Amino acid sequence: MAEQLKTDGIVIREKTTGESDRLVTILTRSNGVIRAFARHAKNPKDNKSSGTSLLCYSDFTLSRGSKYCYVDSAKPKEVFFGLRNDIERLSLAQYFCELAAEFIPEDTDSSEFLRLMLNSLYFLAKTKKNAKLIKAITELRMISIAGYMPDLVGCRECGKYESESFYFLTLESCIYCKDCFDKQHGNWVELPYTVVHAMRHICYSDFEKIYSFNLADDALRLLAFVCEAYTVNTLGHTMNTLEFYKSIQL
Repeated sequence: MAEQLKTDGIVIREKTTGESDRLVTILTRSNGVIRAFARHAKNPKDNKSSGTSLLCYSDFTLSRGSKYCYVDSAKPKEVFFGLRNDIERLSLAQYFCELAAEFIPEDTDSSEFLRLMLNSLYFLAKTKKNAKLIKAITELRMISIAGYMPDLVGCRECGKYESESFYFLTLESCIYCKDCFDKQHGNWVELPYTVVHAMRHICYSDFEKIYSFNLADDALRLLAFVCEAYTVNTLGHTMNTLEFYKSIQL
């Protein structure tokens, strides 16, 4: 007998199957990532059509059987229409979706992930906040929630908290001050204190505060670079959505 599940969630992937069905991947609040078939969802007259579209945040009723999960209903709560008018922000939203699919497991409490996704999409779609800053915040905070938070509290060797600059090691996930750093370490980047402070803010601050800062252009470029590099190193590969986003920056 199928188990019925009611949850809110956001569609992070969709694929047409057959003539009119969709296979959707949903980031849910309490059950992690769920893949489910939405019958007839490609038919505009079907009540599941809009609620199972990519990036749509909906209230779902799902039936979970021994092998497959099906969408019984999908009532849209937010569709982020503003993203459709900006190819850069839309491509970034799709990158966030791919990150979520990579990092978030099934059958686990995912309320923090969902909150991060919804807020990042809100800032992309409905505000003029710098897209590169939203990207860096989303990458680093998502990695931290997933259990890969870098150690930014102080120098790995001496514990120093403040320094004119630090060296961040993307493979070792830590920082060294100038006095302790050995340049024979691989995959490092030198960061001014303002960037390290921003990374600490993203990782350690209460959720309500993580978007509440800005950086000068040079510092933002470094923050964007190091957060992306750390994300790619943690995953062990790059992603098509990231490569497309970067291609339209040129």
